[in-house]
Amino acid sequence: MTNPQMPYPRPIATVDLVIVALTEAGLEVLLTRRDIEPYAGEWALPGGWIHIDKDIDLEAAACRVLREKTGVETPYLEQLETFGSAGRDPRGWSISVSYVSLIATNQMRLPAAEHRTDVAWTAVTDDTVAVPLSFDHAKIVKSALTRLRNKVEYSTLPVHLLPSGFTLTELQAVYERILGRRIDKSAFRKRIAEVDFVEPVFGEMRRASNRPAQIYRVKAGRSTILFDRTL
Repeated sequence: MTNPQMPYPRPIATVDLVIVALTEAGLEVLLTRRDIEPYAGEWALPGGWIHIDKDIDLEAAACRVLREKTGVETPYLEQLETFGSAGRDPRGWSISVSYVSLIATNQMRLPAAEHRTDVAWTAVTDDTVAVPLSFDHAKIVKSALTRLRNKVEYSTLPVHLLPSGFTLTELQAVYERILGRRIDKSAFRKRIAEVDFVEPVFGEMRRASNRPAQIYRVKAGRSTILFDRTL
């Protein structure tokens, strides 16, 4: 693409989002079916052009695309990686700044996408999804899932896959499902207490098999904390 007012051609510049949720079946990624060429009718990650007249920075562009594609505001958005080459898009030299977004299952209804067949949650198997993806989006998904699984070992990241109110047992279960292994209960709770990122919601309990369980929430400004050692 060449602008006659500029001496240099511009590459295609987009943001693409790997939107991840954790359901009873496992991790799922949100996909959209393209309605224009290239790859019309094929599945892709939610993405869009960077609007230089609207988006003040890359994160603003990613938030706008997320809102337009899903109708939800994400509690967590992290820049993943930049992908670029002359061959990733048939239309020309292309750059994609990719982001990872985590949402809770109670946000998966996607109000902007109700009764549509061109937006769908798709199950994750290992480092991919079950359907072919356009562009290099399979590579972006793999990078995002690797980042998520690695970061779970040393951060509070999984809390963003839960609703705003949760028990410590539910939080530990999310860690265990992503890591694929059991975690010692006392060691886990000690680690959570050390990083001081959740607080009890006084007066709110959840019925459990033995006794009611305390409901917790993330402390303001403490959502993503790094541990000083892995779990």
